[in-house]
Amino acid sequence: QVHLVESGGGLVQAGDSLRLSCVASGGTFSGYDMAWFHQAPGKDREFVGGISWSSGRTYYADSVKGRFTISRDHLKTTVYLQMRSLKPEDTAVYFCVAGSIRSGVSSSGKLYQYWGQGTQVTVSS
Repeated sequence: QVHLVESGGGLVQAGDSLRLSCVASGGTFSGYDMAWFHQAPGKDREFVGGISWSSGRTYYADSVKGRFTISRDHLKTTVYLQMRSLKPEDTAVYFCVAGSIRSGVSSSGKLYQYWGQGTQVTVSS
């Protein structure tokens, strides 16, 4: 059973940076796709970005391109979400997800089998 644990959330000011971590355990991740979603109050969960565990290729939502960077550490089985130039609209609960997806990283949350518990990010103006 794959287990995902996020950390690193908190309260920051607009323009600040924050790095989220997602430690994965309980499986072999070489064939997995990992991603981050976020959910703001009253809104649906949205794709933030993803990474292919094997190739390291990354994908991003238009709203975060140039500001957010996803990376992974094989030895630590950890995925990171580096967030820069944060905006109040980035305020949300951020979820780490994992899945074995035939077509690769997807922006559809339904295709990911495993979800972390989420970590809150709050950006004040």
